[in-house]
Amino acid sequence: MVEGAARDRSLHVRIRQDAPIPLDLAFSATPGEILALIGPSGSGKTTALRSIAGLRDPADGRIVCNGAVWFDRAAGISLPPRRRRVGLVFQSYALFPHLTAAENVMEALTDLPPDDQRQEARRLLARVHLDNLGGRRPAQLSGGQQQRVAVARALARRPDVLLLDEPFSAVDRPTRRRLQSEMAELRRNLPMPVILVTHDVDEVAHLADTVVLLSAGRVVAMGRVNEVLARLDLPEFADRFDAGVVVTATVKSHNAAEGITELDHPAGRLLLPLMEAPVGERVRLRIPAREVALAIGEVGRLSIRNRLAATVTGIARMPSGAVEVKLDAGGDPLLARITQDAARELDLAPGTAVTALVKSFALDR
Repeated sequence: MVEGAARDRSLHVRIRQDAPIPLDLAFSATPGEILALIGPSGSGKTTALRSIAGLRDPADGRIVCNGAVWFDRAAGISLPPRRRRVGLVFQSYALFPHLTAAENVMEALTDLPPDDQRQEARRLLARVHLDNLGGRRPAQLSGGQQQRVAVARALARRPDVLLLDEPFSAVDRPTRRRLQSEMAELRRNLPMPVILVTHDVDEVAHLADTVVLLSAGRVVAMGRVNEVLARLDLPEFADRFDAGVVVTATVKSHNAAEGITELDHPAGRLLLPLMEAPVGERVRLRIPAREVALAIGEVGRLSIRNRLAATVTGIARMPSGAVEVKLDAGGDPLLARITQDAARELDLAPGTAVTALVKSFALDR
């Protein structure tokens, strides 16, 4: 490192092995960034995470975090897990059942005096919205509360990287959405890279900045979230995932009587089922390409309430025979999958002004 130069706090990973699970990938993540590893079961996501944490050594590669070399096969370096500053949240949470929530967090604070341990545990539990539950044991907590304790314990290690191994899979869908919102809020002040392992596309849409798409241990696509989510119709993923995009909108109002939340978006109003988010908050929504219909000219009376003004930016025929229409909707990219017949009838071309129609129940947040 050059004298006086700022330390590179990023995580740099290069891993290669042929067995027991083939793996060949390389990526980097910067402080405050959430990088998602996504792919079907057996694609190597968890193996990559365990390699970063030091729970297994790959056959070849190099892992550097916050300027420190954690693993380098060529140089014969492999730091044990205890010497890697890693915060790891397992799918099962792995809390000690005989300890309270506060005591579970204090287990990661053994380098501090007891009084400081208790104070820091209280601070971290408050940070994950468990201010008054520090005295409860895991069996007295809900699944969502246990997950928050696991996150607080991981942060207590003051990690150089936070690793999340399908952290929301053990809770029901409404709880999962609340936890994802809390993680999105928490990440704004995280000074380290976050690596999220998941097979949930909606989770990726809501949380990730960068996505690495894996299949059989190899990188199929890597890039910003919209770049990769738009490629989920690749042959190896077509039967598992839906291509789509992520848009950002602002919560305008809630109508509990009708079960609707209204959002403001530069391309028009968006209505979706009632959600938990304060008015004025900016939220991310995933819109699958198959849920977008297109219209030209005045749109009459329809049950579809979401109508976004958009402009065609590109048209391509897909291997399936469908037509992919790329759109600009108020500065956000949008995708539509329509039939060739529909594309001919609408006479679409780059620059054509259209109305993108999206059902409220197709919007997933």
